[in-house]
Amino acid sequence: MSACTAEPIAFGKTKETTRIVIIGAGVSGIAAATRLLEQGFKNVQLFEAEDRIGGRINTIPFANSFIDLGAQWCHGEEGNVVYERVKDLDVLDRTGDFAGYFARSNKDILTSDQYKALMEFKDEFEVKSDFEGSVGDAFTDSFWKDVGQQLDKAVAKEALDCLKRLICSEDACDHMSELSPRNFVNFAVTGGDLSWRKKGYWKFLSLLLNANEDQPGDQGILKGHVHLNRRIAEVNWSGDGEVTLRCWNGQIVSADHVICTVSLGVLKEKHKQLFVPDLPAAKVRSIEGLKLGTVNKFLLEFEEQPMPENIRGVAFLWLEEDLKELRGSQFFWLESVCNFHRVDRQPLLLEGWIIGAHARYMETLSEEKVLEGLLWLFRKFLKFTIPHPKNFLRSQWHSNPNFSGSYSFYPTYADELRTGRTDLGSPLVHVSGRPRIQFAGEASSRNHFSTVHGATESGWREADRLNEFYKGRAEN
Repeated sequence: MSACTAEPIAFGKTKETTRIVIIGAGVSGIAAATRLLEQGFKNVQLFEAEDRIGGRINTIPFANSFIDLGAQWCHGEEGNVVYERVKDLDVLDRTGDFAGYFARSNKDILTSDQYKALMEFKDEFEVKSDFEGSVGDAFTDSFWKDVGQQLDKAVAKEALDCLKRLICSEDACDHMSELSPRNFVNFAVTGGDLSWRKKGYWKFLSLLLNANEDQPGDQGILKGHVHLNRRIAEVNWSGDGEVTLRCWNGQIVSADHVICTVSLGVLKEKHKQLFVPDLPAAKVRSIEGLKLGTVNKFLLEFEEQPMPENIRGVAFLWLEEDLKELRGSQFFWLESVCNFHRVDRQPLLLEGWIIGAHARYMETLSEEKVLEGLLWLFRKFLKFTIPHPKNFLRSQWHSNPNFSGSYSFYPTYADELRTGRTDLGSPLVHVSGRPRIQFAGEASSRNHFSTVHGATESGWREADRLNEFYKGRAEN
């Protein structure tokens, strides 16, 4: 930052004249922009690299209804701004149990008592704040002290691996050995998950935007403020005055304030090229220390529900000999498929989950190859038949350069670097206190990371930061 102690003479802006550019029109960018307009700012522009708004909220028509390719559940009620916004609209229901039962790769099924004991252990597992090492270490130790001894040793090993995959799908890590206890300690638990009755997460976005809920993608009050297909190539914040942004198409834009809401994955890959001059060391350390994991989903529509009526879903336990054979085959990536389950209020659908490096590999395959592998998996594990689906979709969050992953988590590497989300969310300010470049998004939320409500709060946080700055100027 400049060593000068006073604002440049040229800076005499007000809410009516200051120019604000928001990079990204995901939920954090939308939350920031709509609040800024509500607070009286006039010149607010969003530059979005995709051809749609919403970011990692992507509600699309599918199977005579809507599905969410990205964010899907409202995570809890207490302290959740999403829930607070929709709680009186009768649009949320509590979700059911995901797994239903555990199937082994020889088609054996664990008993209901075994299933209950394993799931209760997973759901009740807690990491103490003073624990040294990874969550994987703590989980493994607790497992063998608790439920592991109640099972045949081979089955226990299979179940442990399966439970780890399920937790990885919730926390977005590739494996639990890289997951820091801070992912549990810092996250503010808000209660059970809630699913959308209709319109998916677009319902929430439509409320923020005052948009038509029957038209996903309607920009509502941001119409005229959003520029689609405008990926930012460079943010030049040299000097003390305006910030200059260059789009990939050559367009040059000047701003007094920039709110950057791109994903942590994009920051990790692009920050050295994106920001001129380089970001401060503390900011770089947070970007490099935190991680954006990959979690993808599969959605299959059938003529009629193939899952037996008494089964909600299935999780997969690999016998050691079957796993060795799998790893040498073309379907090796199926090892990281966690589970498949029914979809609330959509009786003809099945939804599945895959994590980590195998999820990233899956993204490179054709839909035909992915579906071939999934049908092979069903035949390998299930005693009932899953037919070829009527329709099939899979998400590909990592290979999309505008996201480069799904959602963030605290790895043990961030502990080693002594960095975290506060460093990521801290603004770059002029010595006078004027915010120049601000950062928002779920990865910058200290207690609600990896959630839509955390992303929303971060957008409001940065809008309020600007509002306070201009309020202070008005009082002087």
